Amino acid sequence: MRELGALETPILLTSTLSVFRVADALLGHLLATPAHARTTTLNPVVGETNDGFLSDIRRRAVGEEQVIEALDAAAPGPVAEGAVGAGAGTVALGYKGGIGTSSRLVDVAGQTRTVGALVQTNFSGTLRIAGVPLPAEELLAEEPAQPVGNSCMIVVATDAAVDGRQLGRVANRAVFAMRGVGADYAAGSGDYAIAFSVHDPALGGPVADDELSPLFAATMDAVEEALINSVLAAETTVGPEGRTAHAVPVDRVRECLARAGAV
Repeated sequence: MRELGALETPILLTSTLSVFRVADALLGHLLATPAHARTTTLNPVVGETNDGFLSDIRRRAVGEEQVIEALDAAAPGPVAEGAVGAGAGTVALGYKGGIGTSSRLVDVAGQTRTVGALVQTNFSGTLRIAGVPLPAEELLAEEPAQPVGNSCMIVVATDAAVDGRQLGRVANRAVFAMRGVGADYAAGSGDYAIAFSVHDPALGGPVADDELSPLFAATMDAVEEALINSVLAAETTVGPEGRTAHAVPVDRVRECLARAGAV
């Protein structure tokens, strides 16, 4: 993607050991469509986190059936959050992790643009909301969950007139946003982001680099909210070996935020 500056397929998210099956299924599906009847090269894009704490990861259960189902179900509108899809088996910040999303409207070079973020959270640290620490060790009566192989996958979409190099800068800011929710960027944490633009280059652009600061700020805000949403929307989940990741106790979070004057 860095080399070509192009996104050639939908972005799919899955479990670490299912990446290869998902990529193959995605490739097979696209090559069978009329648009790719003569295609001889195609780069599938599949993101992952290691959900081995809660899932039977060695089964590599995600494959063609699930890929086709996900592609067929893709539609505009509200995005499901929490313990859904690729977030079903993840844990984050001592709690149940999952999928989160958020968006912002922002002025970029005199034009109102949209930034959308979707995250798959599976990383360690101490949850923070509005700067208030919310450690799982204190808020949960049960043992906090610990991810097996930390990671966070972040997808950022925008309609701003930016090129591939500038999108790399956007992606960097997306990962910076993890610190705001308490990520510890542990040694085993593969935290990364993909950013893309749907702006038509024929309509002009890219914008000048010195016009990008509002886009960077909106990206970090959207990603931070998406990260928080991913854990607040997740429900307590028990894995096949009995390991449990508990939902954030929202009432206790409200109490902590109120005491800190953050709400």
